[in-house]
Amino acid sequence: MRCPKCNSVEDRVIDSRPWKDGAVIRRRRECLTCSYRFTTYEQIEREDLRVIKRDGRYEPFERKKLLSGLLKACEKRPISREMIEEATDRIMDELEKKFEGEIPATEIGEALMRSLRQLDEVAYVRFASVYRKFKDINEFVNEVQNLQP
Repeated sequence: MRCPKCNSVEDRVIDSRPWKDGAVIRRRRECLTCSYRFTTYEQIEREDLRVIKRDGRYEPFERKKLLSGLLKACEKRPISREMIEEATDRIMDELEKKFEGEIPATEIGEALMRSLRQLDEVAYVRFASVYRKFKDINEFVNEVQNLQP
């Protein structure tokens, strides 16, 4: 691993710990040249996934877009960044188990909605209003009423 301070590739691992329920390994390293300490993360390389958009186009699946959608929906809500990251990982795992290579955009949206519904009802309604393209207040009210048991 290249040292971020002096660019040397000589280092030693000081500590290794599982992170994110064992999906990632966090390593503390020390550069043997300048003694700078830094952290690296190791995780399984995921298969390149493609998203099939509603209009039939394809684009690469990007975790950051999924995370961004969750962050926007949860903005100013009492939900920690860690909870949002965990939800993102759960959605990705769910989609990778269900699909190989190509994922319909609608499946991503529905998985995100299921996750938000469990995480925070206000964030769920925010996302639903954009995702389902509510045209008037009645559609919004119907969605809120569907949340009630």
